[in-house]
Amino acid sequence: MTEFTPLASFIGGVLVGLSAVLLIALEGRIAGVSGIAARLLPPYGSRSALSALGFVAGLVLAPFAFMATTGQPVAQTVSSNLPLMVGAGLLVGFGAALGSGCTSGHGVCGIARLSKRSFIATATFMAAAFATVFILRHVVGG
Repeated sequence: MTEFTPLASFIGGVLVGLSAVLLIALEGRIAGVSGIAARLLPPYGSRSALSALGFVAGLVLAPFAFMATTGQPVAQTVSSNLPLMVGAGLLVGFGAALGSGCTSGHGVCGIARLSKRSFIATATFMAAAFATVFILRHVVGG
C-alpha cells in the first residue's frame, strides 16, 4: 500500500507547476518530459539538446538534493523484473508518441491551458493507469 503524504505531495505539485511556469516564461516552451527527453535524440540543435540535458539531469539529481537537504532517503520501489520494466517503458513511450505528449505535458500544462485535447489525453492516461493497477493487483495477483 502506498503512504498518503499530503504535504510532500503538495510541495512536489507546487515545484512541478513552478518549473512549468519558469520553462514557458524563460524559453517559451511547454514542459513535457517525453518531448524534452526526445530532444536528446538526433536530429537536434546544440542549444535545445543542452537545455534538455539539464532538465533530465535535474530529474535524476532531484532525489539526491532532497536527501542532502532533509537527511532522509527517497523511498523508491523498482521492479526486479527487467522484461516487465522494458515492456512497460516501451508502452509508455508508444503511448506518449501516440498521444503527442505525456502526463506532464498534457496533465500539467495542457489542462492549465484548458486544452480539450489535453483533457481527453489525461483522462485516457488515468483510465489506462487504473486498469493496469486493477489487473496487476486483482487479476494477475502482483
